Amino acid sequence: MRFMIIVKATAISEAGVMPDDDSVMSAMGTYHEELAKAGVLLDANGLRPSSKGWRIRYEGGQRKVIDGPFAETKELIAGYTLIQARSREEAMEWARRFPAPFGENADSEIEVRELYEPEDLEPDGILGRTRKPQAASQ
Repeated sequence: MRFMIIVKATAISEAGVMPDDDSVMSAMGTYHEELAKAGVLLDANGLRPSSKGWRIRYEGGQRKVIDGPFAETKELIAGYTLIQARSREEAMEWARRFPAPFGENADSEIEVRELYEPEDLEPDGILGRTRKPQAASQ
C-alpha cells in the first residue's frame, strides 16, 4: 500500500523561504534516512512556490492555462513523502513521526492519502492497460 504524506504550504513556503533553522532540515533528513533504512521510502521532495507553477483549468470543453502564484495557500502543497507500508496503521505510525515541516514553533499541517494501486483499476480499462507497474523497494 502506497501513501503520500503531503506537506501543506504556508505563506512562508509560498514566499520561497527555505528554513533558516538547520535543525528543521536535519530532522527531515534523519526522518527520510529512517524511512529508507526501513525500506518504505519511495520518493520525497519539496516543491517550489506556486509562483513558479501553473494550472490548467478544464471548463466548458476548453483548456485554460493559469500562471501562479495562487492566492489560497491552504489549497497548496509545499512537499511530499511517498512511502510504501504494509498497512494503514504502519503508514500512520510513520506519519506520526514526521517532523514539524517548518519547525516546532511554526504552525503547519501534513495530510496523508493512500494511492490507488494497479489492482484497484479495471485491468481491461484504459488506465489498467496503460499503467506500468512500478518496482517497489521492500
